[in-house]
Amino acid sequence: MADVSDLKIQEAYLDVRSDKSDTNWLLLDYQSDRSDRLVLTQTGTGGLSELQSQREKFILVVWIGSGCKILRKAKISVHTADVKEVLRVYSIEVAARERDDLKEDPIVGRLRKAGGASYDGI
Repeated sequence: MADVSDLKIQEAYLDVRSDKSDTNWLLLDYQSDRSDRLVLTQTGTGGLSELQSQREKFILVVWIGSGCKILRKAKISVHTADVKEVLRVYSIEVAARERDDLKEDPIVGRLRKAGGASYDGI
């Protein structure tokens, strides 16, 4: 089980969800290579800035890079469920293994489909 007890994670999540904040993303990482404890490493206001919708959309990105060891990969798949207990509301989940998995156009297309209001044939 992942340790997602760091209060900074919940605070950052609420900040991302708040209409009073410009923060629109947060990044979690393991405290160390051998730890199951997740910590908040960054927040920001950039991100997928090109979204053309009035509706708020949230994306959960699960990054498992090519340098990730096999045992850690297995734990990440289990720990993702624990993270979802804290970051409960999101429109889509993106499993990213390489930078190309984070290209904006395909993600925006998936968001439009998930919203159920895609009238432009995407």
